[in-house]
Amino acid sequence: MNPGAFFIHRPVATTLLTLAITLSGLLGFSLMPVAPMPQIDFPTIVVIARLPGASPETMATTVATPLERQLGRIAGIEEMSSASSIGFTRIIIQFDVNRNIDGAARDVQAAINAARSLLPANMPTNPIYRKANPADSPVLVISLTSDTLTPGQMYDAASTVLAQKLSQVLGVGQVELGGSALPAVRVELNLDAVNKYGLGLEQIRQTLAGANANRPKGFLEDGEIRWLIHANDQAKTADAFRDLVIAFVEDSPVYLRDIAEVRDSVQDVRNAGTANGKPAVLITLRRQPGANVIETVDRVKALLPELKASVPGGVDLTVELDQSETIRASLHEVELTIVIAIVLVLGVVLLFLRNARATLIPAVALPVSLIGTFGALYLMGYTIDNLSLMAITIATGFVVDDVIVVLENIIRHLEQGSPPFQAALDGTREVSFTVVSMTLSLVAVFLPIVLMGGMIGRLIQEFGATLSIAVLVSMVVSLTLTPMMSARLLRAETFENPGRLHRWVDRRFERMVALYRVSLDWALRHSFLTLMSLFATFAFNIFLFVVVPKGLMPQYDIGKLLGYISGEQALSFQSMQEKQQQFTDILRADPAVESVVSFIGGESQGNTGFVFVSLKPLDQRQMPAHKVMERLRTQVNDIPGATLFLQGPQDIRPGGRPANSRYQYTLQSDNLEDLYLWAPRLEAALKESPQLVDVNNDLKTRGLHAKVVVDRDAAVRLGVDPARVDAALYDAFGQRPVSTIYAERNQYFVVMTAGPADTRDPASLGKLFVPSKSGALIPLSTFSHVETTTGPIVVNHQGQFAAATLSFDLAPGVSLSDADQIIRRAMTQIGSPSSVRGGFQGEALAFKKSLSSEPWLLLGALITIYVVLGILYESFIHPITILSTLPSAGVGAILALLITGVELNAMALISLFLLIGIVKKNAIMMVDVAIQTQRVSRLTPREAIFEAALIRLRPILMTTLAAALGALPLAIATGYGADLRRPLGIAIVGGLLFSQFLTLYTTPVVYLYMDRLQQWFQRHWATDRRPIHVTD
Repeated sequence: MNPGAFFIHRPVATTLLTLAITLSGLLGFSLMPVAPMPQIDFPTIVVIARLPGASPETMATTVATPLERQLGRIAGIEEMSSASSIGFTRIIIQFDVNRNIDGAARDVQAAINAARSLLPANMPTNPIYRKANPADSPVLVISLTSDTLTPGQMYDAASTVLAQKLSQVLGVGQVELGGSALPAVRVELNLDAVNKYGLGLEQIRQTLAGANANRPKGFLEDGEIRWLIHANDQAKTADAFRDLVIAFVEDSPVYLRDIAEVRDSVQDVRNAGTANGKPAVLITLRRQPGANVIETVDRVKALLPELKASVPGGVDLTVELDQSETIRASLHEVELTIVIAIVLVLGVVLLFLRNARATLIPAVALPVSLIGTFGALYLMGYTIDNLSLMAITIATGFVVDDVIVVLENIIRHLEQGSPPFQAALDGTREVSFTVVSMTLSLVAVFLPIVLMGGMIGRLIQEFGATLSIAVLVSMVVSLTLTPMMSARLLRAETFENPGRLHRWVDRRFERMVALYRVSLDWALRHSFLTLMSLFATFAFNIFLFVVVPKGLMPQYDIGKLLGYISGEQALSFQSMQEKQQQFTDILRADPAVESVVSFIGGESQGNTGFVFVSLKPLDQRQMPAHKVMERLRTQVNDIPGATLFLQGPQDIRPGGRPANSRYQYTLQSDNLEDLYLWAPRLEAALKESPQLVDVNNDLKTRGLHAKVVVDRDAAVRLGVDPARVDAALYDAFGQRPVSTIYAERNQYFVVMTAGPADTRDPASLGKLFVPSKSGALIPLSTFSHVETTTGPIVVNHQGQFAAATLSFDLAPGVSLSDADQIIRRAMTQIGSPSSVRGGFQGEALAFKKSLSSEPWLLLGALITIYVVLGILYESFIHPITILSTLPSAGVGAILALLITGVELNAMALISLFLLIGIVKKNAIMMVDVAIQTQRVSRLTPREAIFEAALIRLRPILMTTLAAALGALPLAIATGYGADLRRPLGIAIVGGLLFSQFLTLYTTPVVYLYMDRLQQWFQRHWATDRRPIHVTD
């Protein structure tokens, strides 16, 4: 059967098929979304609850725990963690990757509703949730700065106008604001004046609430006329509240201005944002799942003039961080790599075939196969990203293999004197089964990965799908377009009268063949020694796999740095602002830094903050991001009282919990005291290891607490209960929203709190009066005293239990497997009790899972290939011969990684699967010819495999060199994303170079041993089936 005969005789049909493949690919390429990495959605939902003024313990016990108990009943939760700070609780729920996020969101809402009756009644709003994807970093950060407007006014414009318009932009999924808060009327009470007039805080609160109303008032109607009724029942500014009468004392009115400073301010004054040193409000944009990042950013930038016109004059809108710039640069680098790979691969073809007409055929077939791949990728919902383009780069070597096998065999017939048409027919017929075998066995390599879950599975699935589609398209092209073009372009006389360069290359190749003939003959005569070298290679492979440093994802340069500011636990907000300014000044002074934006306060509650650093383009700073980070670490460590943790944000990040450093290790214990004792000890032990940097923990237990200790007996005698005490404390020190101002475009709060002079010292608690049941005001000091203690400012839970998470980063040259061993030794060294349990979280947990699954994945790939090859060859023995080539590829790949100091990570793991597909092609070409020669020419197995090895030497060298040169641009890559591409290229080139030398000799030897084994089985089977004659 010759599938190419139909297309050889029908050039028009073949041309139209080729055009259809090309046009579908071009259409798919134009419609595919663009992203830095594959869209890997980790179904994550964040639940947020607020109770202004509540302590971390109160938030943990009265808010987090009831919610966690209900949320913990939802099916498919992989991890649930919470952090409760002053007035704020965040619960992060990460679901199994196969869980539908919309269904999970419905379950979360139902759980929130079920828990509502158990939550505090005075929560200003119900808990809310939002879908999140920890793998998505901001695509844009826009700053608002002004020399005339206050941060509160800018925040109001951002929240009321800009956030709404930006949310409507196609591709924008989430808009976050930081750096200030909504405007509010702040009533800051003078407690001495309040006590002087004998007023209660609850009385003031109720008066403020009653003085501001916005209720229906009805209408008047008389015949044909109707009047709508209005009233000045709503106060909107501080001036309108100052003259509010709170009470009458001795027939004289007491105005609000007499007992408080009333000013137009913001809802929460403990917020601050900066952009390159200036006060700023920051808008952070994240994309929708599957959105094209570049198009989304372009749409937002096109909208900026309209946005600027919609805010008050004097406000400057500046793009401080733009993820699309590095995505464009990174994709440009990969696209350039693809072009270089194509040129190198075609150069290999020209070198071996020495004919321009012959080289023109793969020069057409190769782009058609690569372009046609995008049509199928679009239908499968994939994106144009670094990984898919890397797969296309590698595919240049794979795709041309099929063309080379067909074309080289056709040329061999031409050199033997066949006319072009006959050579095309005979050449295609002889190798069509070989091409199909190589293609299907390569696709089979990636079949087990479809069953793999988690991040690694998702990554390899997209890479494998891209490569598999490319080789399937290539198979079609090589059996249709290639023979058709060969029959019409190639000329026998070209090969009969070679030129000078042609003859020079021929002489060199003939010498190579002669040398190979002699060395192969020696290897076959010393077959046992050759076989032992194969077994030694297999054992060495296992050893290398154990000792090679391992990691999850390479950290690569995206031109951005992310910083977490952590102040001392008792540090005030005002001191934290000073630290923030010092850190940003240091960062801005670095020559590699282009811009710095930061914010503190808000949900982070004062003593923590965040920094976004945009680096200058790589060609201007001449230094990768990790080197810049190392330099900055030495400078920011000199600031006392606070620490800045820097890390390079990555486009793929498993785990939803925020952390100061990239990797996390969580301790849990049933005994809270054990947790408080052993977490700091482990942190101290890890800090002694130079391999780990930025070691810290989120166990903040040394915050200053002013504890009001109530004498319950005295309180009962005075008619005071704990609820009245808590209400008085909340009124004075909780920044309590007491009323709502309804404006045309937004709603604002009236906030009541004690003035700055009364919130600086625990002694101010002695000024507080509490109303008794009879209405009398009782001094708090008559039935209580104040104790100054230390306690937690953040309470963390993991799976409903108290937890402490240590986060760390790795020093240069240290792998995650090294960190695993360091932490194990540290746990043993400090002698932690069995009641304290530890485990990795986030990216480190994903690493542990992938590490345990890698050997099984490779075994699954080998079994799948064996089954496919067994079916194709109808043999149990020949697939073993083909698979015997694989150990040498693994040795070469891992040795290359060790020599270059690159760890075995997800990208290098992909290369191992690719090497399985590449190297077995060489064996398939040898075995296929040997089987045919043995059947047709009646040669002995040794003669057949010897002849096959010599005949297929040229296509084997061509395909291997093409694959190696296709990967070479990745191995020596520079620019953005180079660290992501290099492990893949290094492992492939190393594996191919080592395996090429070894398999040219081991494959013929294994073929002979397998043939002898097959003959032994046949004789043994025939003996067992010999009929038994029974004689009387």
